[in-house]
Amino acid sequence: MATKTCYYEVLKVERTATKQQVDRAYRKLAIKYHPDSNRDDESATAKFKEATEAYEVLSDADKRARYDQYGHAGVEGATHQYGDVEDIFEAFGDLFGGGFGDFFGGGGSRRGGRRRVRRGADVRCDVTLTLEEAARGCHKDISFRRRVACETCDGSGAAAGSEPITCTMCGGQGQVIQSAGILRVQTTCPTCKGAGKQIGEPCGNCRGTGTQNEKAEMNVEIPAGVDDGMRVRLQGEGEPSPDGGPNGDCYCFISVKEHNLFKREGQHLILQMPISYAQAALGAEINVPTLDGPHELTVPAGTQTGHVFTIRGQGIVDPRSGRTGDLLVQIFIEVPKKLSDKQQKLLRELAELDHDSVLPERTSFLDKLRHFFDPEPEEAEAGNADTEKDS
Repeated sequence: MATKTCYYEVLKVERTATKQQVDRAYRKLAIKYHPDSNRDDESATAKFKEATEAYEVLSDADKRARYDQYGHAGVEGATHQYGDVEDIFEAFGDLFGGGFGDFFGGGGSRRGGRRRVRRGADVRCDVTLTLEEAARGCHKDISFRRRVACETCDGSGAAAGSEPITCTMCGGQGQVIQSAGILRVQTTCPTCKGAGKQIGEPCGNCRGTGTQNEKAEMNVEIPAGVDDGMRVRLQGEGEPSPDGGPNGDCYCFISVKEHNLFKREGQHLILQMPISYAQAALGAEINVPTLDGPHELTVPAGTQTGHVFTIRGQGIVDPRSGRTGDLLVQIFIEVPKKLSDKQQKLLRELAELDHDSVLPERTSFLDKLRHFFDPEPEEAEAGNADTEKDS
């Protein structure tokens, strides 16, 4: 598999580049590699698409943050797959003042004399999951609002019996010429959107827009392993195209609730497990909770606070690779706040034994502590040794 070039290298900008610098860099590359000005260079289109993919990530604050942290893996599936250059014209034409496709002689809005159709707009809905739902996958009922074709005029925008009229802005050409100094740019007519016709008598229901609001409701399958900020794409469930193109998509943005026991780190789960002093000192068999039920864990004698045990395969599956993470069990020794008389008596006896038999770690610490508070005796001994040598 070919390794992708760093997006910052593709656009030739520093990692600290501002949004304006990223826009400017992409604009230069888009003009340089535009297929209409590189008709004999077959690699121009590939470079054009590569620059567009890099710009789509680096111009979006959320995508750029994920890319900076995780690289290409962090934005995998988050960029559009453009079928051809026409899709790019539609997506980023505004960056060039609305005349990106037409900048090179109309190649963006008309190819071979045929008017380019546009995708419908994408819509968004938010889906909240529990950790268990996110880990195992589930079906969720969702609802969102979108614009759909008007039922009264079937999306035409015209009242029944009315006839379209020639657009007064472009004279039926579908294109207008804009001048900026010596530069003349041909762009799609903003009034008729390139159709060359206008509605004579608008539909009374949609007022000529051809669309109306609709509340969509459906049941969606959420794949296992999704995490906060991920999106589930529902292809074709967005808004209709204004000129007969494909529908947009609906994107379900995932939010995962915090869990009472587990903390998630990527595909791994972290559990802080309390044990008693006796269990840590003597060793024990304890039941550790997992998303699939209790798991028996052996705690060896002498286990210290902060020790981490790894239970393989009890994390969360990666929705891209299919690999499952681990459960990391971090041990801490729980000190009881209240003791019975018998417990106090036994602990006092243990304390007396500890005083007689100081543990190696504690001995080392006490030596360091003694030196910290009273370093002079050691220095004095060193001085006496030097005096003896001199004599």
